[in-house]
Amino acid sequence: MPALIPPPLSLYVHLPWCVRKCPYCDFNSHQAKGALPFDDYVDALVRDLDQDLPLVWGRVVHSVFFGGGTPSLFPAEAIDRFLQQASARLRLAPNAEITLETNPGTAEHGRFDGYRAAGVNRLSFGIQTFDDDALKRLGRIHDSSEAERAVKMAQDAGYDNVNIDLMYALPGQTLAGAEHDLQRAFALQPAHVSHYQLTLEPNTVFFARPPQGIPDQDSAWDMQEHCQALLADAGFAQYEVSAYARPGRQSAHNLNYWRFGDYLGIGAGAHGKISSGAEQQVLRRWKHKHPQTFMDTAGTAASIGGEEIISAERLPFEYMLNLLRLHEGFSLRDFESRTGLPRGAIDAPLQQALARGWLEPAAEAQGSEGHDCSDHGCSGHGDPAHADVLLRPTDLGRRFTNDVVELFLGE
Repeated sequence: MPALIPPPLSLYVHLPWCVRKCPYCDFNSHQAKGALPFDDYVDALVRDLDQDLPLVWGRVVHSVFFGGGTPSLFPAEAIDRFLQQASARLRLAPNAEITLETNPGTAEHGRFDGYRAAGVNRLSFGIQTFDDDALKRLGRIHDSSEAERAVKMAQDAGYDNVNIDLMYALPGQTLAGAEHDLQRAFALQPAHVSHYQLTLEPNTVFFARPPQGIPDQDSAWDMQEHCQALLADAGFAQYEVSAYARPGRQSAHNLNYWRFGDYLGIGAGAHGKISSGAEQQVLRRWKHKHPQTFMDTAGTAASIGGEEIISAERLPFEYMLNLLRLHEGFSLRDFESRTGLPRGAIDAPLQQALARGWLEPAAEAQGSEGHDCSDHGCSGHGDPAHADVLLRPTDLGRRFTNDVVELFLGE
């Protein structure tokens, strides 16, 4: 049996409040009512981190992501205090990517300077669209001019690593409207664009009362293909289902998720995934969702909403659910090291995916340098058991990602 080797580690920090809950949002976000308890919440985050530290003693954190909610509701002083406390407890990698999600409607002069001084070196703007009427239908609190002004303020503060979130297949949107959104985004010269389809998620207002005029699947597919071509022409390479980046500007944090990396989840409703080399298992842990309950119990066992050890039967599905989102694909050696399972555990679904034209070989390389075959009883680097086969989704496979992933679900 191969050994499970802990992968790179990230830190996710959930800041749960927003000005107003959007009708399409199924995230753990809560509309702010009155003054927010910034100091108390940071104290709770630190207690929560202290509780989870034994899971990752000695490991290096390669990225930090403040998600929400609307993290930009928090003043720079609160973000700075948490990062100082975190860096005193964790080994942050030099030049670690530190991202803060930002709502253009909460942007203020001077705040971006404070975030940058605190150590935040990447901003992700939830713009969604530059169509003012569509923004109103989506329940956003900003308009297109505020969105442009917020990005420019961040750039004036020294940020050159900026992501813009855009959605397509919006109610009443045409192909020309989707293209217009991208052209407005390109004018702002972001380093990264997240471009994803509006979906009606359970437990949202839009799911209960779908808005009129949502484009059908064929129209949505036309928008996706057209926008992918526009992004490529503008110098943004697609590296994941909905992520496009200029060279060297892929999101390190999200790449770690999609490569089945590890992450601590800190804050109300935050989820974490931690691999243990000593116990040869992968643990998922999540925290209570309600902010007040979380603050009242942070640092105690009562703050843990639940946890589970991912079974060997489910690990292939969990791995592929992430890796098959990436254009780069995956290697069989990586599958073994991040699940602790032999490659034979996924042979049958792999053969089906290859036969259906959903996956294709990307490359093949024999045993890697530094591998000591005497430790494994193999006959040397020519042993096919140690060949590292690389596989990636085809264009057809990327269109039917859910079907490909389901092959690995097992009985």
